Amino acid sequence: MRLTDQQLQHFRTFGYLMLPGIFSSREMNWITEEFETAIRAYGKGAAHDGSSRTMFGAPIERSDKLCALLDDSRTVGIFSGILGPDFNYCGGDGNYFTGDTGWHADGNWGRLFGVKLVFYLDPLTRATGCLRVLPGSQDPDHFVRKHSINPSQSQELFGVAPRDIPGNVALETTPGDVVFFDHDTFHASWGGGTRRRMFTINCIQHCKTESELALARRYLSVHVHRIVQRCGYDATVGAGMYSPLMIETADEQRRAHLAQPIQIYDELFPQFARRY
Repeated sequence: MRLTDQQLQHFRTFGYLMLPGIFSSREMNWITEEFETAIRAYGKGAAHDGSSRTMFGAPIERSDKLCALLDDSRTVGIFSGILGPDFNYCGGDGNYFTGDTGWHADGNWGRLFGVKLVFYLDPLTRATGCLRVLPGSQDPDHFVRKHSINPSQSQELFGVAPRDIPGNVALETTPGDVVFFDHDTFHASWGGGTRRRMFTINCIQHCKTESELALARRYLSVHVHRIVQRCGYDATVGAGMYSPLMIETADEQRRAHLAQPIQIYDELFPQFARRY
């Protein structure tokens, strides 16, 4: 799969893109089954009571079939089109979401550096917790960034409920659709139930300059290490950058997306370094 010029321009301008129905219902059946097995085995999903979010790290690294999503021509095509064919895979999270999330961004990199690809495993509308985005908010010149506005405080600032802040877009999805967005894009969710199933795949650009490597070190130190150490990695999965399964099932093409993050992570956290 290759993103069109229009799709790339949409992403670069607005900071997000949704691709409807690129995975079939049959594919979503096994993806959902594998996710459910993983969140119950590694994320305490069986204990989820709806009172708070249940999250675990590296969801696609928990089964060989989910690992293969990193090899799929559709996911590879998305990340390659935006970040380049030598993009770096940097984990993700799997969730049972509960309630609203409020507006937030996953980063403040000031440039296109990281992309989050999201699978929603239940039909979601604007009334039942679908993803909402503020188009263009990844741009340092967007008003929320230029004027240091917290969109979650729009009621106090403007007399407008956060879910109704002007310009936001509700991305209603059904399983099989994928959404991906710049880590700097503000996003949120309102009106959802107590068990919204979702998992992500995060990737960053391959770093070639010292300034890019500095960004990668910061990204892995904050964005990745927190998930690795707090959201489900354990003695069974391993303490390094990736689960052993992700490495053991990797062909040469996949390894090209793993090598640089392993090197950087092991340099940053030698106490967690593992021989793959």
